[in-house]
Amino acid sequence: MGCILQRCLPSRNKSVVLAAIGVVLMGGSAGCSNTWGKPPPCMPPEYTVTPSMASAGETVVVAALDAGCDPRYGDNARVAVSVTDAAGVEVLKDTAPMADAGSFTYRFEVPAGVAAGEALVSAYPHNVDWCDDTGVNNRAAAGVPTLGRVSCAERLVPFTVR
Repeated sequence: MGCILQRCLPSRNKSVVLAAIGVVLMGGSAGCSNTWGKPPPCMPPEYTVTPSMASAGETVVVAALDAGCDPRYGDNARVAVSVTDAAGVEVLKDTAPMADAGSFTYRFEVPAGVAAGEALVSAYPHNVDWCDDTGVNNRAAAGVPTLGRVSCAERLVPFTVR
């Protein structure tokens, strides 16, 4: 790079360019932190659905461990869980307690009349801006939620209904 700078730039501009490159390289080595010194975004923890196959009346468990970051969901945090069957019908929609760090365990019985085939489970923090990328507390304001779910963070875990 030195040869290129010598041929193309006057000497006073070389130091400016080198300083700018240094700032870019230093910023790139900062890892996940952003330029405002805030913690990196904290997305909801991944969850599991067990067993992977169940019949009507059998119990299915949806669970997650605490997030590896600090989502700060609050003392009264809830997780919203929904199940859509193979026919595309939402057969379950509920909320359950969730820990401040995101862990939860939710159990449900597969409802009678659910279409056989691949069902999809969605579990996400209830009434929270869970697609937040600002690195600040992502707890949504109290009152009527004005936030809409977006596909950037929705995770669907399949299980088979026999």
